[in-house]
Amino acid sequence: MKVLVTNHSFMLICILSLWLKTFLVSSITFTININQYFEAIIFAVNPLIFLSIIFGLGLFFKPKLQFKYFFTITLLLTSVLYANVVYYREFSDIITLPMLLMSSNMGDLSTSIVALINWFDIFYFLDIIVIAYFFFKRPVWIKAIKVPFKESKAVITTVLIVITIIISQVNALDKAHAFNRQQLIQSLGLYNFYIYDALVQTQTSTQTVFAEKEDLTSILDFLDEKRVAPNEDLFGIAEDMNVIVVSLESVESFVIGETLHGEEITPFLNELIEDSFYFENFYYQTGQGKTSDAEFLVNTSLYPLGRGAVFLTHAENEYRGLPQTLANRGYYTANFHANDISFYNRHIMYPNLGYDHTYSFGDYDISLLNSVGWGMKDIDFVEQTMDYMAEIPEPFYSTLLTLTNHFPYELDEEDHFIEPFDSESDIVNQYFPTVRYTDEAMRIMVDRLKEEGLYENTMLVMYGDHYGIAKSHYEELSKFLGKEITLHEEIKLERVPLIIHIPGVEGKILNTISGQVDVMPTLLNLLGIPEGEHIMFGNDLFTKERENFAVLRDGTVITDELIFTNEICLDYETGEERPLDDCEDIREKGLLELYYSDQLIYGDLLRFDEQ
Repeated sequence: MKVLVTNHSFMLICILSLWLKTFLVSSITFTININQYFEAIIFAVNPLIFLSIIFGLGLFFKPKLQFKYFFTITLLLTSVLYANVVYYREFSDIITLPMLLMSSNMGDLSTSIVALINWFDIFYFLDIIVIAYFFFKRPVWIKAIKVPFKESKAVITTVLIVITIIISQVNALDKAHAFNRQQLIQSLGLYNFYIYDALVQTQTSTQTVFAEKEDLTSILDFLDEKRVAPNEDLFGIAEDMNVIVVSLESVESFVIGETLHGEEITPFLNELIEDSFYFENFYYQTGQGKTSDAEFLVNTSLYPLGRGAVFLTHAENEYRGLPQTLANRGYYTANFHANDISFYNRHIMYPNLGYDHTYSFGDYDISLLNSVGWGMKDIDFVEQTMDYMAEIPEPFYSTLLTLTNHFPYELDEEDHFIEPFDSESDIVNQYFPTVRYTDEAMRIMVDRLKEEGLYENTMLVMYGDHYGIAKSHYEELSKFLGKEITLHEEIKLERVPLIIHIPGVEGKILNTISGQVDVMPTLLNLLGIPEGEHIMFGNDLFTKERENFAVLRDGTVITDELIFTNEICLDYETGEERPLDDCEDIREKGLLELYYSDQLIYGDLLRFDEQ
């Protein structure tokens, strides 16, 4: 041991520094649910095993090269750790390899990234300063001695055995863990997770080549068993009407019907809900693709992928999109989004889904005066969109993506229709004025529909695409909610609004537990289009036979009795913890939903559908 410390002091300093930092940062930053001492030991030891192997390889290099190798590896792994810390602050998730495909979007994401960096992040790099000093100054006691290959057979054999164990551990993981990266980090450690992710990437990238028609058959059998008949009374109630679907950026259900400083946060949406169908237990089911995932869910009734964004990784697959279905029935289909059409591969994905035309950045008059944060302000966007919409052929299917209520929720003070909240979180404070601004934009849109004579023949659908306030801000958000945000409340905060407004049809508030995957079958039924030709994981929201059920992209399952999340079972009503076995059935059902949808996308199985 003394020889090891004396001859390899620089390597040991790097290993110990990274190990302690990784263990502490992972424990504090990521959601780790450790219930047994053995789990704690595994969580602590996994990073050390990885570091010992990756640094141990450098022992065969010459001393001069060893110093460079150890210092480079330390910088690289610190960067990986820090990147995940920053990403987790907003998205409560881990960076996956498919997300590297999003690097072309980094310019558009710069505003969000800067907002996530804190001054105290310098502490993540303090050890790097010390190690850099040793690297450049090389005190006499800092050594790196080359280990002869012939003398290291036992070490090499041990390393190979450990690597084999790690790979076996990865392959033996429960499929449910594949959908829950929190559990993966706990089981494997952050660095071993990327070994797992690389294996998954290799497997999924070749799945299309080896897929067969029989693979689709098992999925169809599964969907046939869970399919329930849509509501016959509402079939065709909106037949031949125009359809406008609006993605309400980051709007969550907790603002609906609430007030701040004595004023309604969403006065127009509140008014619209009174005369609409409103689903108060509607959950977002997006993954790392966020808004694009929501578009995918709504337009295909398939789940997005758990890794990366399906718009980026599988844009050229064959799909049965809602726009395509409506286009085949005489609808003009158009998407409106005041952003670069290449963002998230929309220039490929939209035509593939069946859109006739996309109005994007170049079609709008955009300036510094009408832009903020991620781009064009919603009111200006709606005004210019309505000029186009008044000219397109009817009936039409139009989808709009709003932008103003996007993290980090920047908005000029002169555009505030409500004062910010008062808390220690700027994100929470600024969220309310941007939500209110988007609400005002929706009022203007409906007023323009009436002015253009389109309102009476248009079904209006509005949905929240994903969460707005990240878990890292829940302590301050709890001050607005007036209650502690427990795990039970966290799940309830996954709800987003869904409003379906059909002029002349009396509205109603429905409490069925549902998700974005249910939107497409619901719209098909309202428009009088049979489901037969479609492969969908959702069910009509109005049918009385539907099960109260929603599975989120991380494997969380919600019913009207139970909640399963991160290997914990809760009572839906009280939030009290239940025996894990109570949730086994819904856990398995949720697992199958995500698994079969993933297989369909990875294998591009819809190409085998003969309908």
